[in-house]
Amino acid sequence: MRILHFTSSIGWRGHEQMIIDIFESLRDNNFVKDQMIICPKDSEIFKVAIKKNLKVLGVDFKSEYSLSLAKKFKNEANKFQPDISFLHNSKAHTIAVLAAMVFGLKTPMVLFRTLIKNVGTNFFRKYKYNYKSIKKIVCISDPVSNILKLSIKDHTKLTVIGSVVDTDKFIIRSKNGFLHQEFNIPLDYKIIGNVSAFCKVKDHFTWVNTVEELYKRGLKAKYVLIGEGSMQNEIKDYARSKGLENEIIFTGFRNDVYKCLPDFDLFLFTSKNEATGGVILESYACKVPVVAANAGGIPTVLINNETGLLAEAGNSIDFANKVETLIDNTIMRNKFVQKGFDFLMNTSTRLIIGTEILSVINEVTTNVVI
Repeated sequence: MRILHFTSSIGWRGHEQMIIDIFESLRDNNFVKDQMIICPKDSEIFKVAIKKNLKVLGVDFKSEYSLSLAKKFKNEANKFQPDISFLHNSKAHTIAVLAAMVFGLKTPMVLFRTLIKNVGTNFFRKYKYNYKSIKKIVCISDPVSNILKLSIKDHTKLTVIGSVVDTDKFIIRSKNGFLHQEFNIPLDYKIIGNVSAFCKVKDHFTWVNTVEELYKRGLKAKYVLIGEGSMQNEIKDYARSKGLENEIIFTGFRNDVYKCLPDFDLFLFTSKNEATGGVILESYACKVPVVAANAGGIPTVLINNETGLLAEAGNSIDFANKVETLIDNTIMRNKFVQKGFDFLMNTSTRLIIGTEILSVINEVTTNVVI
C-alpha cells in the first residue's frame, strides 16, 4: 500500500502536525508500505519532513488553479504510483481535482477536512467536493461532517475520525518549573496558558477579558500565550490597553510546546468555532486541567464536569468563574485530569487513529472505481 499526502499549507498549526502524526502512525504500525508528502518547498511541513527524514517533494505553489502544478502533481503521482492520495487542505484539493479533470489522473482520493465551514454556493467548490475521484471525506468532528452534508450529495462519503496525539511525546513530561524559570514567574504563582494561532476564531479578546477579570479578583497567577499569527500585535495592544502587559506573557511561536504544557496549572481555551481542539487532548496527555468554550466541536473532546469545564463562548465572566472553580479544587482537578487522560488514551492515540484511517484506506481500495 502506497499513500501520497498533498498539502498547500505554508505555516505550522495543528493540522500540519496531524499530517506528520498520520504519516508516522501509518509507518510505525506497518499499515502501509510507502508514503510521500508533496507540499510547498518553502513550507514548515517541508522543513519538518526533511528533519524527520520523511519522503517529501517540495513544489512551487502559487495558485490553487495552476494547471502547470496540476500537471506536475499528476506526473509525480504517476511516478510514485500511490494506491490513494490524501488531500489535506482545500487548495491541494483543487489542484488534485484539476489533475484528474484536465490531465487524467486516476488515483482515488481521500479529503481531510478540519474546518467548520460551509462549502458555499460557488459552482466549482461544490463540484470538487462531489467529484467522482473523491472517495471519502474524513471529517475531524461531527460538526464538520454536519455542515458538509449541506453540500455533499452522497453522505456515505463522509466519515468522522478525530484528532491524533503523539502520546509518546507528551505523556513522559511532568511539571518542573520550566516556564517559571524562563519567564521569572514566582513559584507560588499559578500559570494559566493557551497554545493557539492568533486569528479571529481563537477569540483571544475573550481570553484577555478573562485575564482582566481574574486579575481584578486577585488570583495569584501569570498568563502565558504561546503562538503567532496575523492578530498577534492587535491582541498585544488590547492587553496593553487593559493594563495587563505585565500579567500576560506572549512567547511567540515555540517548537517545544510539549515541554511548556506540563507547566500550566490550567489550560484556558476560548476558541469560539473550533473543529475539535487537538491541544485540549495534548493537555490531557500532560495532566493539565482545561476550561474551554462550549462551541464548535470542543464538546466532542471535552465532556463537561467529566474531563473539564465548558464555559459560554465569548463570556469572560463565565470563563473566569470556571477558572476560579477549578484552579484550587484539588479533588476536581484530579478527577478531570484522570478522566481526560483516559479519554485521550481510548480515542486519540496514533495507533487508534492510524487504525481508523487504515479502515478508510481498505474501504476505498476495495471498492475503487474511477
